[in-house]
Amino acid sequence: MRRHSQRPTLRNLNPVFHKREKSEDNTAVSDKLLKLAWKTGALNLSGRGLATVPDIVYDINASDKNAEVTLESLVAKEEDAWWNQLPLNNLDLSSNQLIQLSPKIENLCSLTTLTLHDNALTSIPKEIGKLEKLLRINLSRNRLKELPREFFTLPDLRYLNLSHNQFEELNPDISDLHMLEFLDVSNNELNALPGGIGFLVRLNTLLLAYNHIKELPPDLVNMRSLQKLDLMHNDLIALSEDMGSLRKLQCLYAQHNDIKELPDFDGCDLQELHVSNNFIEKIPKKLCSHLPHLKIVDLRDNKITEIPNEISLLQNLTRLDISNNSVSNLPYSLASLAHLVSLQVEGNPIKSIRRDILQCGTVRILKTLRDRQAGIEAAAKTSNSSSSLTGSMGADGLNSPRRGLSFEEENSIFPNRYKLHKTRCLTVTMQQLTEVPREVFETACNEHVNIVDLSKNRFTTLPEGLLEMKDCCSELVFANNLINHVPSFISQFTRLSLVNLSCNSLQDLPEEFGVLVTLRELNISNNRFETLPKCIYDLKGLEILLACDNRIKSIDATSDGLGALKRLAILDLRNNDIDHVPPILGNLKNITTLEIIGNPFKLPRHQTLERGTEAIMSYLRDRIPV
Repeated sequence: MRRHSQRPTLRNLNPVFHKREKSEDNTAVSDKLLKLAWKTGALNLSGRGLATVPDIVYDINASDKNAEVTLESLVAKEEDAWWNQLPLNNLDLSSNQLIQLSPKIENLCSLTTLTLHDNALTSIPKEIGKLEKLLRINLSRNRLKELPREFFTLPDLRYLNLSHNQFEELNPDISDLHMLEFLDVSNNELNALPGGIGFLVRLNTLLLAYNHIKELPPDLVNMRSLQKLDLMHNDLIALSEDMGSLRKLQCLYAQHNDIKELPDFDGCDLQELHVSNNFIEKIPKKLCSHLPHLKIVDLRDNKITEIPNEISLLQNLTRLDISNNSVSNLPYSLASLAHLVSLQVEGNPIKSIRRDILQCGTVRILKTLRDRQAGIEAAAKTSNSSSSLTGSMGADGLNSPRRGLSFEEENSIFPNRYKLHKTRCLTVTMQQLTEVPREVFETACNEHVNIVDLSKNRFTTLPEGLLEMKDCCSELVFANNLINHVPSFISQFTRLSLVNLSCNSLQDLPEEFGVLVTLRELNISNNRFETLPKCIYDLKGLEILLACDNRIKSIDATSDGLGALKRLAILDLRNNDIDHVPPILGNLKNITTLEIIGNPFKLPRHQTLERGTEAIMSYLRDRIPV
């Protein structure tokens, strides 16, 4: 008898595309995955095609804890015992097909990180407000239009990503998330920002790109911690006139808007300004004098007709893009920008420089400008060698008052009074200096200069004349010199907030260094330290310590060492000779960035280091002897 093979019925088929059943979702959490979650406190269900959250997830913290204690359970493996299970603190449900969450989410009261991006969520249950330990939540790439009022009662939320949703407005209650540090609402349908958003005073990153925002609320400038602001691809016609009130703002992205004028950013610490594809007609002269730390300026595809001579005040500028504007002439003052490595000018009707020179790139353009300026100055010196030069062109290309300085003084390597007054910065780099006349520091002090940058020279110690600025200087930069000794008079600088002594030959710091109670950032990288100087532990206000690429052999994390630095947030000890990382380092909970890779220690292992600071600190805390 011929036997026919059994053909599958429709009831037995399980096609690739089918509606997920609840029972099928519940099988997604295997026993192995469950045990791993109990062991690590983290559960990753990303990319599982889930239509609902498995029931076991909501009850994971209660599993087996009410079970009857038997003799068999007492002799079970120690790691499987419920009393050794960690509560769930990290849940990843991203890249699934979730439409909603159950109110039972409130059971996961230990969650600190909740990842829900790339789903189909249309709402969030109000019980989310019960997750009082939540620090990070990613709701991007869903279908959300609003959040429940209870969401804004989360007391410790630091990171919120709402990008790629369908928000037409933000609830004004968002201002109640007073601990928020990162907010991304890009790629939505926002027409405006709610009043009161300025109460987010701890926010350091605000991403608003690809919306329809036409105007910024006045209280936006109250975000005094804001460092990065992304406004590109909106409908803005202007930036706030008092943008300079954002004292810590470093990066501003406002490409593809309808902006016609730029503010002068007075008081701002901006380093990157991206405003391409707007309708800007001129670069404000005051902008050049108010932003001495500006490094990147992107002005391409605007309507600019002139580059002001004051551009020379941007002494830290490395990249300037004025492509596709209406500029017909490049000022000679561009040649004085020592750090400029990229100058993009294509698409402009420039007539003062031949086309073949423009096509040769930045180096050739700057050389041409420099040669022409030198020729003009030589001619001026011949015809006016001993005459008064009031109102004539100075070395910086500006029509500035002479204030009693001779022509030779004006054209020296040191900035003139006018430049010092406008920039509040004494910057002389790459000049092979070994000494600076005291008169230079006296002049800088009289012009209220607060930043001294003498990097990339040949100093072996700090010049004595620097003492003239002890009451006004807030930042000292002597990187890339030959310094092997820091004089004790450094203790008299009562306003220092930053000291950069990287790339020198230092082996120690004077004991008097420890009295700099205002110091917030210290960079001693690339020196010859074999241990961190004890005076560093007296710097109670220190927040950033960079000491990579030295010969440091050990870490003192006791209460008399790094433990005494209660404000320390960033610690960089990469590429040293550290052979042991003390577990008590994990108790320094204020540290948000710890870099220790490149040392010969065996633990923590490389896999732990790659997972970042939180993983390293957690690893260390788990190994502190009881």
